[in-house]
Amino acid sequence: MSLNIKPLSDRVVIEPMAAETTTASGLIIPDTAKEKPQKGTVVAVGNGKKDHTMTVKVGDTVLYGKYSGTELKYEGADYLIMKEEEIYAILG
Repeated sequence: MSLNIKPLSDRVVIEPMAAETTTASGLIIPDTAKEKPQKGTVVAVGNGKKDHTMTVKVGDTVLYGKYSGTELKYEGADYLIMKEEEIYAILG
């Protein structure tokens, strides 16, 4: 995916994954009860800081906090922009 956003410093742009629509047992979750996703794909990475090199790279699937980052709507799609330190883990 080509995104015309270049985050500055130690920030990353993440495309959140869609919220779950059914439970493991097959029950449908209504829109009002859906949880905010905490998993997404990195689509852009900044250059880092002088004393900090970036760990994540474009294409990584990551876990982040429920209220992390700033929501951003760009070209009709929803993204989150956050500092790399707000990312908890990279999923392998």
